[in-house]
Amino acid sequence: MNLHQTDPEFMERYERFAGDEVVHEPGQTLDARTRHMAILAALLGCQGIDEFREALPRALDEGITPVEVKEIVYQAVDYLGMGRVRPFLTAANDVLAARGVELPLPGQATTSMDDRLEKGAQAQAEIFGPQMLEAWKQGHINRWLAANCFGDYYTRTGLTLAQREMITFCFLMAQGGCEPQLTAHARGNMNLGNDAAFLTRVVSQCLPYIGYPRSLNAIACIGKASQQ
Repeated sequence: MNLHQTDPEFMERYERFAGDEVVHEPGQTLDARTRHMAILAALLGCQGIDEFREALPRALDEGITPVEVKEIVYQAVDYLGMGRVRPFLTAANDVLAARGVELPLPGQATTSMDDRLEKGAQAQAEIFGPQMLEAWKQGHINRWLAANCFGDYYTRTGLTLAQREMITFCFLMAQGGCEPQLTAHARGNMNLGNDAAFLTRVVSQCLPYIGYPRSLNAIACIGKASQQ
């Protein structure tokens, strides 16, 4: 159903806010590609599947590549679980196929099953500090985190490490209830050059899609991370 026909007054205000006022707010702008990456990740985080289907064509039109789309969706599995990500993977495939993109896309993996743990721990250390090289030894969940989350996904090509930390921040911010992890990944972003001002702009551009409470919580987490 066309919301412009059923809810014209609402859509007029919403689209002006989300598509104009927020996008062009002085001091809170992002380049188009970064903005769309953040929004797609936030929609995954808040489970906005219908809005994701609306947003993805716009993102592709403004320069997001099919590989980048897939990498955002793939990485979301570690923070949201496959139970919540599968519909988005299906939606991404539907949109890409409708545009004539040949699937599967070229592989982006850089690790093997033999070196994923070592390279994952190295990626953790690059983001969070050298203490992470040994963190995987603290238990099987920590080992899975190093080998699977970081070794299988953060080491892939298609997105930079800083972009991957940014989308992780968006996954956590948008799903809510993950403030300790959100604060830690805000700090990780800062360690990679995504400073507090940048993260605030990311929150601002995602606000129409995730609402005020989670946006305000994210701003508070950025503040805490800045003090660490």
